[in-house]
Amino acid sequence: MKSALKYLLPVMAAFVGLGWAGCTDPAAVIDQNTEIVNNNWAYTNKINHTVKIDNEQIAYNLYFNLRVTGDYKYSNLFVLVHQTNPDKKTTTTRYELKLANADGEWLGQGSGNLYSFQIPFKLDYKFPAKGTYIFQIEQNMRDNPLREISDVGLRVEKAEKAN
Repeated sequence: MKSALKYLLPVMAAFVGLGWAGCTDPAAVIDQNTEIVNNNWAYTNKINHTVKIDNEQIAYNLYFNLRVTGDYKYSNLFVLVHQTNPDKKTTTTRYELKLANADGEWLGQGSGNLYSFQIPFKLDYKFPAKGTYIFQIEQNMRDNPLREISDVGLRVEKAEKAN
């Protein structure tokens, strides 16, 4: 029995390793989500993501990752994004994220009572320099806390080159 385990364990570890390696997206620099406790996103709960850029010569696409419940009462969401560059200079931009059509049909992908969105906010963007960037996302709606927000995140990926 011990000899069988001796050979079986490395094989199982190899399959698990290959499975994890196969699930990674080589274009993604970061693709992270933060769960919002009790689905109540307060003004003070700013979502932070750190992004390390190694090549400022290529273009990147940046997306908001968002999950809301079917009980979210608005067709949009306003957010503020604070981007701090490696030189410590911070810029703030306000974005409106459209989540539903005028008739109430969700624009995201639904699963049960959750709707997932990946909304672009900077396409073919070139970072000004190599280094570490900090993105801070805060909700900018009138409601505080904003109810029925499940997760908020950021995806940064290398833009595909046109042929």
